[in-house]
Amino acid sequence: MAEEFSRYDTADFLKTEEDAMLYLDACLEDGDSALTTHALGVIARMRDLSQLARDTNNLPRESLPCAVL
Repeated sequence: MAEEFSRYDTADFLKTEEDAMLYLDACLEDGDSALTTHALGVIARMRDLSQLARDTNNLPRESLPCAVL
C-alpha cells in the first residue's frame, strides 16, 4: 500500500496573530529577504487576503505581499 502525503503549509499552523508575529520575527532574524517575503505571503494566507486588503485601506491585491499565492 502506497503512503499518502499531504502538502505542508506553514499557514495551517499559524492560529493566532501572536503565532504570525513570532514566525515573522524568526524569518526576519534569518536576514534572508526571500524568506521574509515568503513569510509575509504565508501570513497573508493565514489571515485571508480579503481581510488583509481591508486592513491596508483596500490596497489592490497586486500590491499585497503574496509571493507564494
